[in-house]
Amino acid sequence: MLWTIIILLLILWLLGFSLSIAGSFIHLLIVIALVLVVYDLVFRRRRV
Repeated sequence: MLWTIIILLLILWLLGFSLSIAGSFIHLLIVIALVLVVYDLVFRRRRV
């Protein structure tokens, strides 16, 4: 589920660059995606 959200955010981020819309919202999407990736990596290692 988390990876689905990450992929969705990255796709929206790339679409935002290609369509030149929403200014800082584009960068907010990539920051959220990166935070989710780091969160997933940290907590996946703790569970194993």
